Amino acid sequence: MKISKKNLPFIGLSSLVLLTSSFATAADMSGMDHSGMDMSGDMSGMDHSGMDMSGDMSDMDHSGMDMSGDMSDMDHSGMDMSGDMSDMDHSGMDMSGDMSDMDHSGMDMSGMDHSGMDMSGDMSGMDHSGMDMSGDMSDMDHSGMDMSGMDHGSMDMSGMQGGQPPADARSPDYSNGVPYGQYGKPMMMGSMPLWGVSVDDLGYQFDEDQINFEATGWYGTDSNRIRLRTEGSAQTKDDKEIDSLSSLAYWKPLSIFWNGEAGVAYDTKNDNAALMAGIVGTAPYFIETDARAYLYTDGQLRLDLGAEYEWRLDQHWVVIPEVGLTAFSKDDHDNGITKGFNEMEAEVRLTYETFSRQLAPYVGVSYETALGKARGQRRQENESVDSSSLTAGVKFWF
Repeated sequence: MKISKKNLPFIGLSSLVLLTSSFATAADMSGMDHSGMDMSGDMSGMDHSGMDMSGDMSDMDHSGMDMSGDMSDMDHSGMDMSGDMSDMDHSGMDMSGDMSDMDHSGMDMSGMDHSGMDMSGDMSGMDHSGMDMSGDMSDMDHSGMDMSGMDHGSMDMSGMQGGQPPADARSPDYSNGVPYGQYGKPMMMGSMPLWGVSVDDLGYQFDEDQINFEATGWYGTDSNRIRLRTEGSAQTKDDKEIDSLSSLAYWKPLSIFWNGEAGVAYDTKNDNAALMAGIVGTAPYFIETDARAYLYTDGQLRLDLGAEYEWRLDQHWVVIPEVGLTAFSKDDHDNGITKGFNEMEAEVRLTYETFSRQLAPYVGVSYETALGKARGQRRQENESVDSSSLTAGVKFWF
């Protein structure tokens, strides 16, 4: 074929124009409009691995792109999107199709705006494990993205703010290295030694002509205390005899609702000392329960069981039923004791709490009866087997 020499300059100029246009397209895509692109077909085998998008795509408009088709096998692993995409608009992209196998492992999306992307499709198998997100993504807007089905378990987000604090971020005493000053280290409320006195019963039994008492004093913290406890009765006629059982014990919580006690005791009725161990706490249904065992020096073992419940009628009026049992391990006729359960005491009080519930006068009825062999022994000694009495008194604490 014969080519005219006068056409050679035109051909050379056309090639130069085409080459320049190709470079311009690769460098500047900032005004590119993808709004009408229809990608709803089957793009499962599309390979974008060699696409160079490193130019300026800041004004690229993808708002009308329809990507609802099957893109499960699309490979974006080699796409270079390191250019300026800070103003890229994906707000109208429809990505509701199946993208479960899309590979974005090599994409750099540090400046993209995804605020309006619809990602409601099935992306459960999408692999972002190789995405490099270490760049500056402070201007990225994902506020409108629905990523409820995506798996980001393998994403490397080491460049983002946050992460685990160092092991020595805070000192154990919460001082953070700041000295305590002239007043020294502060003390927590639970560690402060305190004291208290509680008089659970100080009342008079009219039929028995005696005063009953039960009081406890303690000193210590919420985890360790020393307790002094005494209970008994004092006759107001004849020889005015006082029968009491007093103990000095170490107190410590055993669980949330139960506390343990261990110490020494003295019984004035038997004129005998004993070792004491017990458990005190709150049983289900808020029943205050106590069980104490006393081992006397003569080998006698005593067991005291008690239960009490507060039935609150209103903010001030309270009905308190109470019951107690006493048992011994062997007979002691000199002191009127038989083996097994000896007696049961029961009382019902109506109290009125005043002064922030610290003072509560009461009236009530008490009942006492002998049990087992103790009933026969009392009859032989011409003593009453059963007795009841009206009571009145006060309970308080401070």
